[in-house]
Order: sequence, then structure tokens, then C-alpha cells
Amino acid sequence: MSPVSRIKSAPDDPNGIVRRYAANSPFRSATAEELVNEDNPFRRPVRPHDLGFLDYGTPLTADRVLRLSALLGHRMLRTVHDADLLFVPAGGAGHPSADDAEAFRSVENRVLALQAGQVLEHHLFHWLGEQHTPVEGGTDAVVRHVQGVLEERRAHPGKALDVAGSTRHRADAATYLLAQLTAARPAVQSAVGRGLLGDYGTAHPALRGLLLDDLRERADRLPHYEALLGGAELSAEPYAYWQFLLGSSLAGANHLHSVARDHARLGEFLGAWVHHRLDESVTAAAYGEVFREAFGEDGAAYFTGVPQLTGEGIAELTGALLGPLVERFGAEGALSFHRGFEDARRLAAVSDGDLAVQLDWADRLDEYKDKAEKLDSLIAANNIEVDLETFVESHEETSTTHVHDDHRLVVVEVGQMHFWNNVGQMIPMNEGDKLLIPAERLHGSMVRSGTCTYHQPVISEELLGQV
Repeated sequence: MSPVSRIKSAPDDPNGIVRRYAANSPFRSATAEELVNEDNPFRRPVRPHDLGFLDYGTPLTADRVLRLSALLGHRMLRTVHDADLLFVPAGGAGHPSADDAEAFRSVENRVLALQAGQVLEHHLFHWLGEQHTPVEGGTDAVVRHVQGVLEERRAHPGKALDVAGSTRHRADAATYLLAQLTAARPAVQSAVGRGLLGDYGTAHPALRGLLLDDLRERADRLPHYEALLGGAELSAEPYAYWQFLLGSSLAGANHLHSVARDHARLGEFLGAWVHHRLDESVTAAAYGEVFREAFGEDGAAYFTGVPQLTGEGIAELTGALLGPLVERFGAEGALSFHRGFEDARRLAAVSDGDLAVQLDWADRLDEYKDKAEKLDSLIAANNIEVDLETFVESHEETSTTHVHDDHRLVVVEVGQMHFWNNVGQMIPMNEGDKLLIPAERLHGSMVRSGTCTYHQPVISEELLGQV
């Protein structure tokens, strides 16, 4: 049964379900001390107050998958998937993580998670189904397609890796790139682990061994993963950099968890899993080079251990996974595998493009300050009417990281604030300072003065084109 059909039986309106789920205390908005979270794996700031104007009853279209509802939706969906996984509090009774752990593990939260998960999957992933193109030719056609994607990706591993290797601030770009990996690699391991459970040996005799080999290989490389983060002076604690994770960085593993949990979608899970292995294989060398340059040799060891897939090897893996599916389900087995593979491929492409733009914007903030000055002058000189939001905030009032669905200026009228879009960076903004924040770019802020008044004029595409 698909997420689309299941949502019809929801007992309440979709937005009510999502809001009740997000009202759980671990999802409250972040405070000034919580920009980085190294000791509480249950703390997942979501910005619940924004849910009052977002619509989760309507599915996203392909051109809107980087909007605010997607970012918050993927944050919530990740917590849904994590509700039945093992996370350990940082301390016993009295430690802040203990209360959040109790709320996170509560029966009420688990029930709400099941309901919210259906709503969120429908909202976040329905667009993928609209792009499905059935593959003709059965197993052989699927194998050839997977091999073709492997060769294509080998030639072009990713836009984000290209941008990270050409930025002016290489270490900053590498740090942000690494933070995004923390959204995916541990979560993929957990999703693969889901597939090990069950009694399916007669239906798919080779599957448990293939999944177990994958999980063991990932576990063996875990010390190198921790060393990579340590070399970058980052924490390996779960979701330490939650606020810096792009929604698109969460999306791929969220999708893998969704198809792994719904056992009626076994073929899709296997197709998505193969794409994750393919993606990790073709990007390993480029990741290793970026991190070696930024952090030294510790930045490369994790990636040298990534299994390298050849055309012959991926054909053998795909055939081994597909054979029992086709034997049991006929052509639908091949179609299901193809759907999962293609959905994972599309999500990876969205993530790659989103990350490339985020890295480029963060690397050129001085240019976006100049554009902001020009736009502000243009608006004033020509008396242009624009939509405007004004905020008056007090000392240490914090804006949990978010995106806007439109282009905006930040214009500080009174006071001081810190602006951030990367780990470990506090960009001061004082009275009169201005910055252009393009639509869909992740950022947050905190007031540093007693009070701060700032404005956010909304910038149209036409107006932006004039500077």
C-alpha cells in the first residue's frame, strides 16, 4: 500500500496531525546555547511556530522541494524514523537529555509519529511518483540502466564537490560538506539494518547476507568516520549539527528509511539501497581529496575504504537482488526496483544541486552584502513598494535555522545580531548592515544587543535581476 492511499484514512486533518507531533518537547525551537548539540541526541529543533502557516495536506511539486515546508518536514520525518532506533542519553536523571529522551520514547510520541509519518511522506515524496517512467525489458533493462548511471556518475561525481574544490574558503566549504554527510551516512546504516530483521530466507536466500556484508563494512569504517570528524574538529555525536543540515541532505536517507519500513515496498528499498552504494562509490575519491586538502590525511582514510563498484560488479549485485523479486512478482518486481533506484537518484541530484548553491552563497557573502546595498538603494531611490516584515527581538533571542520561500534582505536598523550559515561561524551584523538571503538558503541568527530591530524586505525576481 502506498503512502498516498494510506493517508486517506487519517483520523484528522493532516496539518493537525503534524502540529500535534511537533508539539513534543524535544522539537521545540532552539535557544542561544543550542546552535551545536553534542550531548543530546533527542533534541531536534523544528520551529513548531512556523507550522501554523504551512500546509502539509498538499503534496510538494518538483519545483518546491527546497521550500520551508520541505526543510521542516524532513526534520520531522527523520525523528519519525528514529523513534524506534537506539539512541543513548548523555546522562542519567537530572541531565537535560533525560527529559527529552523520555518524551521522545513515550508511547504518545510513537503513536503520533506513525500518523505524522504518513502525512509527511505524502507531502515530501509524492512528486517522485509523478516522474516514474516504467522500464521495459525486465531484469536486463534494469541492469543496463543501473550500469549506465554508474558510468555517467563516474564522469560527473557531483556539482557540490566541484564547488567545494573551487571556493575561496576551502576549509569552510569542507566543514559544511562534512556536516551534510552526518545527515546521511549513519542514517543509511540504520536503514540497511532494518532490512536484516525478519524471516525471508526462502523468499530471497541471498538478501540477508548481502545486507549483512554492507552493514559490517560500514561498521568497520566507523573509526575512520569518527577520525574524519575529529580531524575537522567536529563531533561524531548523533545530530550534533542538526541545525546546519539541509532538508535535501536529510531527504535521501529519509526516503531509504520510508521504503525500508514499508515491507510492501521491498523492491523499492533494494533499488534505493543500490543507488546509495553507487553514489558512495563514485563520490569517494572526490570527497577524499576535498577533505585531505582541508584536514590532512585523516580526511581521506574513511573514503579509501568505500567499496568501489565496477560495471560488472553492480550488474552482479543488481541481478542477485532482482532475481528472486522477478521470480515471485514477475515484471512488477523489476518495476518496483527501478522505481526505488530512480527515486533515490532524483533525490541525490536535488541534494547535490542544493548543496552546491548553498556552498557558493556562503563562500561569496561579501558579494551578497554588496547586492543588498544596491537593492536597498534601488528601492529607496525609486520608491518601490515591497512586502516587508519587521522584527523586534531581545538579547539572545534565537532564530532556529530555516529557509525562506522568497528572496529577502536583512536590514539591521537598531542593535546587533549574529548571523550564521555554517558550523563555527558567527557573522556580526550591526546597525545599518544589510545582507541578501536568496530563497531556499539555510541560515539562522541570534540577537547580541539588549534589543534588535531589523527588517526583511521581500525581493522579487524582477527586482533581483536589476543588480
